Amino acid sequence: MSTLILRPAYPARQFGFTPAAEIVRDGDDAVVKVEVPGVDVAKDVTVEVDRGRLVVRGERRDERTEEQGGRSLREVRYGAFRRSFRLPEGVTAEAVSASYDAGVLSVRVAGAYAGTGAHRVEITTGTATPTPEVEAA
Repeated sequence: MSTLILRPAYPARQFGFTPAAEIVRDGDDAVVKVEVPGVDVAKDVTVEVDRGRLVVRGERRDERTEEQGGRSLREVRYGAFRRSFRLPEGVTAEAVSASYDAGVLSVRVAGAYAGTGAHRVEITTGTATPTPEVEAA
């Protein structure tokens, strides 16, 4: 497994609208931040854990109408998006929580980095060289 535990699972360019995403470490947790300003997260965004992947998907709808000098201009922009990130082995849906504030969806994966740090190996001194025991057949 690579040193980066949480990484995008699919290229982002496969879909109509691609929100920016960032993965930051917060202690043993990973926090995935996805920029989705102007999106109604309650009805247009879902966060799922599916077959070892964290999947954020939704749809952005933006309609604007402008009246000026007796003319009306209406712009409609929309696009579906999907961002997928591989999760470390053993991470379950119970370890994932999400919140939204100021246009940023934050998904916390508790314990994503637990046990990934360096482990010090004790060095023994003396004349004997440690060897595994071999059973006689």
